[in-house]
Amino acid sequence: MLKESLEKFSKYVVTEAKQNLSRKDKNVKGKLSDSIKGETFVMPNSIGIYFSMEDYGMFQDKGVRGKTSSTKAPNSPYRFGTGSGSGGIGLGAAIRQWVKDRRFQFRDRVNGRFLSFESTAFLISRSIWNKGIAPSEFFSKPFEEAFKTLPDQLIKAYGLEVDKLLKSSLKQ
Repeated sequence: MLKESLEKFSKYVVTEAKQNLSRKDKNVKGKLSDSIKGETFVMPNSIGIYFSMEDYGMFQDKGVRGKTSSTKAPNSPYRFGTGSGSGGIGLGAAIRQWVKDRRFQFRDRVNGRFLSFESTAFLISRSIWNKGIAPSEFFSKPFEEAFKTLPDQLIKAYGLEVDKLLKSSLKQ
């Protein structure tokens, strides 16, 4: 019963987080959504739940303060320009790929021609770098919502487990 309660909690959080991502970007089912997983374990002296996802998921969930402005994510623990980044694909390369995948291009203000994907990606990257990323809370909200009901479920489930243990101990 205890394991089932934890698995129910885990499954709810994962399902809701994936649905929140698909609501946000209806056209693309991405690597982040596919990577969200929840594992539960119940051992004699401990219980636990482990959630995992792509590293950038936490940045999207909590937001990132910009280099010059923190109005989009004032309470985020993350900030552009600190030098503590992973050194992986990088913001510019990721945005360039995003722009190309969606065939997204800005127009030149003067003559109305489409800008190249690289120019469009540069403008978007510069804006994100300076202004930051607003928190989406795609994971935090379902986690907190489910966590509010979890203690009652665990007390009920754990209480039943203790009852079984006591009854079997008393029979012996």
